[in-house]
Amino acid sequence: MRPHTASADMAGKTILVVDDEQSIRDLVAFGLRRSGFAVELAADALAARTLLASRRPDLLLVDWMLPDTSGLELTRQLRRDPATRDLPVILLTARAGEQDKVNGLEGGADDYITKPFSARELVARIQAVLRRSSPAGADGLVAVGELTLDEAAHRITASGQPLALGPTEYRLLVFFMTHADRVWSRAQLLDRVWGGDVYVDERTVDVHIRRLRQALEPSGCDRFVQTVRGAGYRFSRREA
Repeated sequence: MRPHTASADMAGKTILVVDDEQSIRDLVAFGLRRSGFAVELAADALAARTLLASRRPDLLLVDWMLPDTSGLELTRQLRRDPATRDLPVILLTARAGEQDKVNGLEGGADDYITKPFSARELVARIQAVLRRSSPAGADGLVAVGELTLDEAAHRITASGQPLALGPTEYRLLVFFMTHADRVWSRAQLLDRVWGGDVYVDERTVDVHIRRLRQALEPSGCDRFVQTVRGAGYRFSRREA
């Protein structure tokens, strides 16, 4: 499959692929990783719910035909659970009938992709759904203290002044601002910001955290980036 690169605002997004056929899981995961996404895998609905209990992806790709329960029923379960009701879900299925599509969308899916599909179509659909479910406000902005993220303009300002950030520091700060107030280990940051198919030492995270703090220091916003001893890092909306 020819890779279709995800846009910069999608960098580090995690996709949970739920499909009982390993060959399909592996093929989809390969294409998504080449496009810049991090990927989690589950073979059935139970495995997906177990994974969701400990970590939260940005979007689920769910096959309609799962061995323990249908992907449609899993989607309905997610919509009934307050902890997962806002998770974007795209159903993957060989069912091409109009009523099947209606059932899928009425069951809570955000989109519906009929097999076979191309990597380009899949990534484009994922990007469209993620943009619709972005945590940004109605004006497309995310604000934390003096920091404002304008994802559409690919720009972050501190007290109205543009921040000069390298590409990795930009992705790291975007991730922090949209996933604030929880602790992230170095391994999790590597997976979410660098991507699951990039093999670098965990200490690389420390280097880029230091550079990010240096960029934030003149505005005093470096106080938001907190080290949690023995655990990792947290971007806190509250001062340390």
